[in-house]
Amino acid sequence: MQSFQKYIRDVIAELKKVTWPTWEELKGSTMVVVVFSIIMGFYIAIVDLGLSKLVGKFLE
Repeated sequence: MQSFQKYIRDVIAELKKVTWPTWEELKGSTMVVVVFSIIMGFYIAIVDLGLSKLVGKFLE
């Protein structure tokens, strides 16, 4: 039980050292992730469509 209590105290001490992002930084980072995900989704869809058509030509 002593080791568990020490572990919890250590976790709390480490969490106090964390530099948490501001609300503005968090919103900005979230927008970057969302935009990047959308762009990559379109890219993968276009590549998939192109490869499907290419394979379809060979299988005709």
